[in-house]
Amino acid sequence: MADSAAPVRRSLLTLPASRHLKWVVLAIWLVVVAVIIGNNLPTKFDDAQSNESSSFLPGDAESTKALAASEEIQGDELLQLVIIYKRAEGKLSEQNLKRIETDREALNAELPPRVDPYRKPVPSPDGSAALLTAQIHANGDGDTITEPVDQARDQVDSTAQPGVETAVTGGAGFSADAITVFESINGTLLLATAGIVFLLLLIVYRSPIFWFFPLFAVGLAELVTRAVGFGLTEIGVTVNGQSAGILPVLVFGAGTDYALLLVARYREELRLHEDKHEAMAEALRRAGPAIIASGLTVIAALLCLMLAEVEGTSGLGPIGATGIAIAMISMLTVLPAILVIAGRWAFWPFVPHVGDQKADETHGAWRRIGENIARGPRRVWIGTVAVLVLMTLGWLNLDTGLTQTSSFRDDVESVRGQDLLAESFPAGASAPSYAIVPDTSKTADVAEALASQDAVDDVRIGATGPPGQQIEVTLADDPYATSTYDQIPELREVAKEAGGEDVLIGGPTATERDLRVAAAKDSKLIPPVALAVVFLILMVLLRALVAPLVLIGTVILSFGAALGVGFVVFDVVFGFAGSDPSLPLFAFIFLVALGVDYNIFLMARVREETQRRGPREGMLRGLAVTGAVITSAGIVLAGTFSALAVLPLVFLTELGFVVAFGVLLDTFVVRSVLVPALALDLDRRIWWPSALGKRTNEEAAAEAEPEPQR
Repeated sequence: MADSAAPVRRSLLTLPASRHLKWVVLAIWLVVVAVIIGNNLPTKFDDAQSNESSSFLPGDAESTKALAASEEIQGDELLQLVIIYKRAEGKLSEQNLKRIETDREALNAELPPRVDPYRKPVPSPDGSAALLTAQIHANGDGDTITEPVDQARDQVDSTAQPGVETAVTGGAGFSADAITVFESINGTLLLATAGIVFLLLLIVYRSPIFWFFPLFAVGLAELVTRAVGFGLTEIGVTVNGQSAGILPVLVFGAGTDYALLLVARYREELRLHEDKHEAMAEALRRAGPAIIASGLTVIAALLCLMLAEVEGTSGLGPIGATGIAIAMISMLTVLPAILVIAGRWAFWPFVPHVGDQKADETHGAWRRIGENIARGPRRVWIGTVAVLVLMTLGWLNLDTGLTQTSSFRDDVESVRGQDLLAESFPAGASAPSYAIVPDTSKTADVAEALASQDAVDDVRIGATGPPGQQIEVTLADDPYATSTYDQIPELREVAKEAGGEDVLIGGPTATERDLRVAAAKDSKLIPPVALAVVFLILMVLLRALVAPLVLIGTVILSFGAALGVGFVVFDVVFGFAGSDPSLPLFAFIFLVALGVDYNIFLMARVREETQRRGPREGMLRGLAVTGAVITSAGIVLAGTFSALAVLPLVFLTELGFVVAFGVLLDTFVVRSVLVPALALDLDRRIWWPSALGKRTNEEAAAEAEPEPQR
């Protein structure tokens, strides 16, 4: 009981545990949240999101320059709204054609703002289908797109005829469907994530009360993050539905992890200190630095995304880092304040009392696991590495064939409409490309050169303006297919040869091509930078060189194995069309940052124990006392990322699976088996070149002493 009488050193970190300041901390958070809700900032954050694919591109991409020129010529960005009427058998009848004309008249009679009148129907060559088209002048407001698309769908549904299938598609149809999905993401994902965290906290603490406190603190963090996120959009940070959907997963996942680590130490200290304030102060002093180091590591890794050329990826950097920072601050301020206010009863029915048995470093499951590893650490780590390397072979199944038409898990009308259109018309008619020719005297040459290409079905001279002449280009193939994306470089080369190097090719297909090129560059640039940043943080934290190298190596191996398994599962189990080109980058950032997180919690405690008890016992004790809480944290984090599977987007489903599987792999294999085996095999060398990495005089004498004669 001597420990309970030991004074606790006060610091800035321990202020929330103060008898009086705990109320001030809680009051500050409640006032901040009240201001945020009063100014409706979370809703403003949702409204500020930008989901047009062109807005994610870097300014120097050719499709971005082409779009700017086209908007100057046309006055706005034009999106084509296409209604396809298709008879399954035979030609459209006179009655069918009258119905199409009726739809056209009704739609033109009540046109929404910023929509040009519907043109006369265009029949297919075989007479089995017809198109109604209109142009939407997009201005960045989602309602400008969704309102006319919804109006068109309501109209054709109200006049449906047997034997004729209809669908609204085109660039406007795809955009409207994407906007609808993204608008539903925040509410759906927030409820799913909160529900999963609630269930897992209930299981972890086995208390009908305690789950409220971490969930309350992380809920406050999520609200503040959305308010700060709105401020970031106001200064030019691009936030789309995808990054906004990932944000609550990061906040809830990381915030709950930090809560678990703090509460575990607080519970331990309540068994040593009669005064709850003293117990929380000591918990903050002991666990706080590791939580801060962990949070800074994740923040630094996320900020590396700001180097990305794809603006949607770049925008996730500051918004994600903000979420982690606020979650960390919340768990180190408002959570300890409300726990101290609540007192010991919050843990009911398992209330910790002074003198209760505390964490046992010499017995228990995790101690036994460590001792089993210690019997043959080299054999263990070699076998574990071999299994992980085998799992990375799944990379051979990598397929980046996921496109806009295959990005939805559910049946989507715009995709169905594109398939119907391709049966009777050139597939590119739904989303035309275009060329901008600054030297209008070469317009005819460029049009003729493009028309001669097999990839082009039709070329028409469009409007003209200060940037030059616009040429409408209808591609022969599906404008959203990867094979069509690959045709863009050749079309650009042909157009520039005919009209000069300043000729631009733009449109949906060119935009997707440029997005993929930029994503490929980002995937090569950012991971090495992130690794270097994380490595430097680990060097400072652990005051060693070998240990950070070992931890980085194990996390990279874990990432490769998780994604390898993912590529196989996406194909064989889920049957997805492929993976998004940016999936490896997103998975890398999350798995490396979060994987190192758990290694920080483990190795920080191992270092502390090694200083007092030597490398072998330090490793075993560190594993024993952190095993349960880190495993619980890993399960919670995996659960929160699995919430992404509730969304109907293939990319987010894939990301959720890979990160959830990778976190579990890191928790149960890398952190529990591989890292301890490597540390035990390396012995003190893992702490080289710090003083901890040198043999003590006692160890040197023991090694020099000759073995007894038998």
